[in-house]
Amino acid sequence: MADGSAAAVDPVAGLIDIALPREVSLWPQTWEAWLAIVLLVAAVSVAAWRYAHLRHINRYRREALAELQGIEHAGNAGPSELLSRLTMLVRRTALAAFPREKVAPLVGPAWLSFLDRSYGGDEFSHGVGRLLVSGPYRQLPPEGAELQLLVHLVRRWIRGHHA
Repeated sequence: MADGSAAAVDPVAGLIDIALPREVSLWPQTWEAWLAIVLLVAAVSVAAWRYAHLRHINRYRREALAELQGIEHAGNAGPSELLSRLTMLVRRTALAAFPREKVAPLVGPAWLSFLDRSYGGDEFSHGVGRLLVSGPYRQLPPEGAELQLLVHLVRRWIRGHHA
């Protein structure tokens, strides 16, 4: 009697388990979803390649800007020394960005005109940029304000010139 009364007392003993649904797959089920995934992966790949390519191409700009920062903060350099360093920096940057045959032979007004054309302005030929050509031959060294304007012009040219 103890066995029969125990089965009658347990109300859960006669229930049947609920059938659970199949596990849901995380893989896309339609061809549209697969197409969207492929297009997304392709777009991310192209964007990553383009970023890496542009970063590689513009490495010389980053190096030139870092050198310009060092030139600008060189406190012990006189105006003539600063002007000389700026002139060499602009020339080296142009040689890195443009074909050597096009840039190397340029001097004087032709050099300033080239800088203007590559930048899209006229501040080299008709502005403070003339110091790059005439500065070493002046009797008086350029003033600090002129040099600061030239540093800002060189920075804008490094950032904005186009080949």
